[in-house]
Formats: sequence, structure tokens, C-alpha cells
Amino acid sequence: MTTIPPDLTLETKRAILRPLTAADYDTFLQLAKQDADMWYYFSLNLGDEKQLKRWFELAFSEKLANTRRPFTIIDKQTGQTGGSSSLGNISMHDLRAEIGWSWLGTAFRSTGLNKHAKYAMMKYAFEELNFERIEFKTDEQNARARKGLENVGGIAEGVLRSHMTMWNNRRRSSIYYSVLKNEWQGLKETIFKDMD
Repeated sequence: MTTIPPDLTLETKRAILRPLTAADYDTFLQLAKQDADMWYYFSLNLGDEKQLKRWFELAFSEKLANTRRPFTIIDKQTGQTGGSSSLGNISMHDLRAEIGWSWLGTAFRSTGLNKHAKYAMMKYAFEELNFERIEFKTDEQNARARKGLENVGGIAEGVLRSHMTMWNNRRRSSIYYSVLKNEWQGLKETIFKDMD
């Protein structure tokens, strides 16, 4: 069965997505501490050292299981680390994966970096892996993230009620979005034109 290379690196004219490494921890902790409110919608509070370590442990164990490829996002305009995203819940049999575990430091939000990262992963999934579906999920209450998913062509599918236990013991309802293979070419010619 085909697997995604563990050292997979993706690139657009704006972003480099390289494999997450343990050496990213200190940079991520500094980025994560910039906005404590951001983690309300995230399953772990990455601004907390122990929870960030747990997040790294999960990322590496899921990578070993070939169910996730966690990336560090580099902003090519500045050369700085902007944050992280992953291609996860990978099902080669079902020809689908989820793009998620995504976050950016405050200076990198609303700059187009997230759009480039999403594009790089979708392009790889649809054009190299020949996947049929990419899915996304976010907190139903997270209006900013929902708008971001709509801005990359995600179609809302439905809400899974009381879906996740969050780090602050809140129960999160998650809304799912997707992009299908037959929608990809149209998105490349509109939303994602001039990304490469």
C-alpha cells in the first residue's frame, strides 16, 4: 500500500511545509504564548508547556502510525516559522484525509500564509495521492476558523454534537467541511490561482 513519505516537504511561492521536528518546540511555545484566547477553540492549550509537549508526542506517534503528517509552516517572505498544520486521519483505502491541527502565530494571521498551506496539502492529496476527499473540522463556535475554511472552498456538511473534550473540560461540537476531487480544478482556477 502507498504511504506518504515521512520526510515529505511541500512548497508554494509563499510557504514551505516541512516535517515537524522536536527542535521546533521552543519556537512553537513562544508563538503559542502570544495569544492565550486562541486556545479556547483548540483541543489542547499549546501555550502551556506540558500540553504543547503532549501535542508533539501525539504528532510524532500519529506520524509513526502513518495516519498523520505534521508540518511546520515557514513563511518564505520572512524565513520565520509561522505555525503548524497537518495532513491527518489519513485513509489510503478510502482515499481521504483531514487537514487540521492548524494554527498560526498572531503576526502570520490574515497574511495569506494559511491559504498557501492549505493549498499545498490539498494539491498533494488530490494530484499526487489521487484522493477523492479532503475534510476539515472546527469548533462550531469558532467563526474565524469557519470563515477560513469557506475561504479555501470548504463546503459545510454538518455538526457533530458534543464531539470532543477540550483541555478546559468544555464539550465541543464540531462542524465538518470538505472539498471533493471533482471540485479541485475549479478551486485551483479561482480561489487558488497564482499559488505555485
